[in-house]
Amino acid sequence: MALSVAVQVYSVRDDAKADLRGTLEKIKKMGYDGVEFAGLYGNSPAEIKAMCAEIGLVPISAHVPYLDMLADPKGVLSQYAEIGVKYVAVPYLTPEYRPGTENFPEVVKNVAMLGKVAKDLGIQLLYHNHDFEFVKLDGKYALDILYEEVSADLLQTELDVCWVNVGGEVPADYIRKYSGRCPVVHLKDFYGEKSEDMYELIGIQSAAPKRPGNFEFRPVGSGLNDFPAILKASAESGAEWVIVEQDKPSMGLSPMECIEKSIKYLKTIM
Repeated sequence: MALSVAVQVYSVRDDAKADLRGTLEKIKKMGYDGVEFAGLYGNSPAEIKAMCAEIGLVPISAHVPYLDMLADPKGVLSQYAEIGVKYVAVPYLTPEYRPGTENFPEVVKNVAMLGKVAKDLGIQLLYHNHDFEFVKLDGKYALDILYEEVSADLLQTELDVCWVNVGGEVPADYIRKYSGRCPVVHLKDFYGEKSEDMYELIGIQSAAPKRPGNFEFRPVGSGLNDFPAILKASAESGAEWVIVEQDKPSMGLSPMECIEKSIKYLKTIM
């Protein structure tokens, strides 16, 4: 099965905030098949659904904050069901909910609950990892524990290949580990080494002092990840979609130029 390519709209969030329709039109013109949302930029679910249909983009998925879903599971997820997304991902855990904290076992239970609510609405819940899930608890990665504890019908993977790599694993191998459970793969490239300011780059923590050769996100194909191997593993493991994400621009390019560079590269190897 051929892979379809989407982009996480968060990659171009300032453009989207200023003009969502115009931004989506540009994304379509670049050659993307779909989009993954992280916020609706003041639009109603019905407006988002209509916008995507008119432009010809599939609203394949959305990142919805864990605490937002927890506060009103059915109410929040119903909005995304109205848009018509096939997937909703838990995008990030703030420090107090991460593996190794007293709250993490409750997170696992809540993810299972959210997965059931999503399933009842016709949506598949995913989990989008960073590197902090690659801490070992009782000899196992916390990410693996999550997928062991929550059944595959309630939770599937959205492996982010940048963070898998930063976490110490080979992305293509890790995708194959979850063959049959990885419908969506996040394509993210990077350069440099793991550093204290990585999360500042995704807008979470304040910046640490910059150092030469420091960590940065890059357009797909411009960094350290092996994308031919990643795409092969994704296709062979049953993925339907790959989603480009670049949290912060680099290489002197604007966010829109970054995602355009990514899709142009992907077209040369797909």
